[in-house]
Amino acid sequence: MTPSKAPKTSSRVRNRTRSVKISSTAHGLTSQAGLIPVVKYLDRIGFEKTVKRSIAHPRGDNADYHLSDAVLLTLVGMIGGATSMIKVTTVCADSVLRKVAGWVKIPVETTVLRIFKELSDAQISQFEVLTHTLRGQHWRRLLRSGKSKTGIQPVQLIDVDSTVDTVCGRQEGSAKGFNPKKKGARSYHPQIAFLAETKEILQAWFRTGNAFTSNGVVEFTKQLLAHLPNRMRIIFRGDSGYFVGDLMELLDIRGHGYLIKVKLNNLKSLLAKQTWTAIKGQPGWEQCEFQYRCGDWSRSRQFVAVRMKLPKPVAGPQSELWEATEYDSFCYVTTEILTPWQAHKKYGERATCETWIEEAKSQMGLGKIRTDQFMANAALFHCAVLAYNTIRWMAQLSGNKTLCQWEPETLRTYLIRVAGKLLTGNNQLRVKTPADPLYPQEWDDWVKLGLPA
Repeated sequence: MTPSKAPKTSSRVRNRTRSVKISSTAHGLTSQAGLIPVVKYLDRIGFEKTVKRSIAHPRGDNADYHLSDAVLLTLVGMIGGATSMIKVTTVCADSVLRKVAGWVKIPVETTVLRIFKELSDAQISQFEVLTHTLRGQHWRRLLRSGKSKTGIQPVQLIDVDSTVDTVCGRQEGSAKGFNPKKKGARSYHPQIAFLAETKEILQAWFRTGNAFTSNGVVEFTKQLLAHLPNRMRIIFRGDSGYFVGDLMELLDIRGHGYLIKVKLNNLKSLLAKQTWTAIKGQPGWEQCEFQYRCGDWSRSRQFVAVRMKLPKPVAGPQSELWEATEYDSFCYVTTEILTPWQAHKKYGERATCETWIEEAKSQMGLGKIRTDQFMANAALFHCAVLAYNTIRWMAQLSGNKTLCQWEPETLRTYLIRVAGKLLTGNNQLRVKTPADPLYPQEWDDWVKLGLPA
């Protein structure tokens, strides 16, 4: 009996595969054409000149590389996705990127790290000021272009939070402290202030691992206020770690506001004494507001609270005769004219701040490139802050809402890792990229930021 032949199958979604040969003979190719607009944008805004003016770091006459070179290369590498210094130099060593940026040669990673290890505490403070200088220039640029009035808004909401950066080893400045994910591990404990409207980092401090959440927050806020427009009123939004009388006193004296979660040992008994009313449209929720003065405060302040009745556990029929009703309570101190429920919802928006921190840490290498020296690690941390802000600033300047919403990794996937071919001729450089980008409008807007028509 003749065996039956298998029926021929055809696919509507795949063609028959063909043999492929790969030859490494082409020149002028790149897989990260999207970094070219970044490099050109930084050149247009005078980034290197601003770094040189802001941070004093003289080197010998025979030095090939300076701090401004190290900062620029590190920033570009981080935007390209580098998570180590060797990857930073690899990203920047791309032949097309070097040609377009005018880099004759790229230093090895040890040279870049050696420059960062030369920095002192005073120069790290200058790094902090550099962020403010660039941010001020950017806000003026936005205003002139008509894209945003962020810099002249009368009131801005600022989220301040700290984050734990766990380390492996015994790097200088790392210590055991608050570490919810890896208890007992050594870490650093940076503090960051975000502008809620734009997601940009306004200010950041790189701190040792044993620093408490609120350590230095008054000086941190003084520095922040000193670099913001004088007419701008801020509303400081923070968790219970920032329930600090001196901080609120500073903000009160200077005419600023706050919305901070309350942290008191006697909070439960304090709330039990208040008069609670039901919240209209929110079944099971109650609210109250009252004035209260803590022991060392110079004045009483406005407290608002909401609570939700918790379901009773299943028990015998007699139990509810003596069991007290349990509540889940939330209490805040604030200067703003808000109902307790409005304050609770406004504070809840702060959760996005934690998302932004994770974006900066996991997608922009914030605090991930390290050495064995604290000051060098602080400088690398500030380079990551600048890298994060650079893509935020470029997105804002583009006026493209989609770009403003994208996370760093999304932007990197669609706009940075783009194939390109460098063409030369007529004393000019041209880069060809695919004719059908996945997001054509976003790609065009991204390119225009560095290479205006």
